[in-house]
Amino acid sequence: MSRHVIAVYPGTFDPITLGHEDIVRRARELFDEVIVAVAVAHHKKTLFTLDERLAMVQESVAKWPDVRAEAFDGLLSHYVRTKGGKAMVRGLRAVSDFDYEFQLAGMNSKLAPEVESVFLTPSGRYQFVSSTLVREIALLGGDVAQFTSPHVWQRLMERKEAGKKP
Repeated sequence: MSRHVIAVYPGTFDPITLGHEDIVRRARELFDEVIVAVAVAHHKKTLFTLDERLAMVQESVAKWPDVRAEAFDGLLSHYVRTKGGKAMVRGLRAVSDFDYEFQLAGMNSKLAPEVESVFLTPSGRYQFVSSTLVREIALLGGDVAQFTSPHVWQRLMERKEAGKKP
């Protein structure tokens, strides 16, 4: 019997980086379908609105027919269940990420024991890339083109030139 295994890769993606895209590319090699779940992020002050972040992610993943991007709000474990997900994909860049992600995986396993947490590390060239660093460097006039897709870089430059947040 063939199974269709769905994985959910959640995050705020403010903005999506090439490191995120690398995790998506590799996750799609492991799973039949990947949903990139763009969080509303009530607890964070984002540079881009939810609609802007979702649009950037959708454009970034459009090249892969087995990947889609959706916005979500609320508990991740509930969202994954409603989508029929069997795995939550999380990226680990450094040891400092592990403690938080380990706690999160433990809690999610209590809330949704049928869903596995899967940790992927980005390729070496993206291990130091984070949305936070990309945002800060871009807004301070640095060149982040090597860390993002061109459409994301363009949005960052537009936001920098506007000199304001949404």
